[in-house]
Amino acid sequence: MTSDSGLTHRVEDEVVELCRDLIRIDSSNPTSNERAAAEWVAERLTDAGLTPRVLESAPGRASTVARWAGEDASRPALLIHGHLDVVPADAADWQVDPFAGEIRDDCLWGRGAVDMKDMDAMALAVVLDWARQGKRPPRDVVLAFVADEEAGGLYGARWLVDNHADLFEGCTEAISEVGGFSITVEGSRLYAIETAEKGIAWLKLIARGRAGHGSMLNDDNAVTALAEAVARVGRHKFPIELTATVEEFLREICDVLGIGFDPDDVESVVAKIGPIARMVGATLRNTAQPTMLEAGYKHNVIPQTATAYVDCRFLPGAEQRFQDELARVVGPDVAIEMVHTDIAYETTFDGPLVDAMKDALRAEDADGRPVPYCLSGGTDAKHFARLGIRCFGFSPLQLPADLDFTGMFHGIDERVPLDGLRFGARVLSRFLAAT
Repeated sequence: MTSDSGLTHRVEDEVVELCRDLIRIDSSNPTSNERAAAEWVAERLTDAGLTPRVLESAPGRASTVARWAGEDASRPALLIHGHLDVVPADAADWQVDPFAGEIRDDCLWGRGAVDMKDMDAMALAVVLDWARQGKRPPRDVVLAFVADEEAGGLYGARWLVDNHADLFEGCTEAISEVGGFSITVEGSRLYAIETAEKGIAWLKLIARGRAGHGSMLNDDNAVTALAEAVARVGRHKFPIELTATVEEFLREICDVLGIGFDPDDVESVVAKIGPIARMVGATLRNTAQPTMLEAGYKHNVIPQTATAYVDCRFLPGAEQRFQDELARVVGPDVAIEMVHTDIAYETTFDGPLVDAMKDALRAEDADGRPVPYCLSGGTDAKHFARLGIRCFGFSPLQLPADLDFTGMFHGIDERVPLDGLRFGARVLSRFLAAT
């Protein structure tokens, strides 16, 4: 017997078990590899009657892709993509073994529980359940479970786009991680759907000076020059620039709070939305955060070179302004070297696909309020957007009001509520049926 969501009741347990099994596969990037997870996913897709392909960009760096034939193959296809790799976890820091998939306090704990093996499991649960019922999606759906997202996608989505673009032929829209989750503000649940994400600029600051003995005077010390530049960058506050997505999100928040929208006072609004304020606050402006320092090899030797690493994120449409301002802050005496860069992305919050997201969420939570938002980080959407695919973050979860969801990403004690997983599977099923 199926529920209104189009799923059988078996899914309530199956989605939890699928996520648990995936967590138990240590696919840490870069200390492990994704091959075991990719093969496990391929087995599940084969069980659903699909013909998945496991592709390696390098030894162990595997992704799994399959096309799920829809009722009307003439329509443009939908891409559902998720990454299989996770960031490393030190078990000594956790309350539980991060790769044991332990269930405690009505949550599934483990590395990847929210980033993003939860969405991988929800997608698989829906595909398996529909296959058992003999159901097909209205149009073709391409399912991509990829490697290396946590390190920029060089061995995963980017490699697939560069070398196997034919696998995504006909795809015009996509959904993936970090969207569709609930935020509780003043008792109201808002579901944040990602329609934009900041660009990435990982760079090095390199200071060069005169090497010498630490006991002597040296007015050309590379460490001093670097430290001064790093301090300027770390303390610098870029100006607020409201993108269309961020402004729309803030207007929705103001409406919930019963206050007028004031573009000159947005930081006070962000301060009222709880833990997610750390992420939303970072979408008000460009950011540059020093993360690592390297200099010297002996206590009494002044090194010739000192290096700092900086994680920079720029807003859609702001890349050149960001680069110009950062150069002024760093100053002329320290070189800036780009290590990795990727695009910022933004789309509009409208159209039939967005309507399907809204309707699916409201069908499971009548009081829910879907809103667009900008992600402060980045996802594999950046790579698939290069194929002309319109990308959204839509991994639906209904969450307790007091859960610091965004703090779970790359944090310790990562966990996802069991009811949240079940809610997400139901929403995803409704969404697919309507697309």
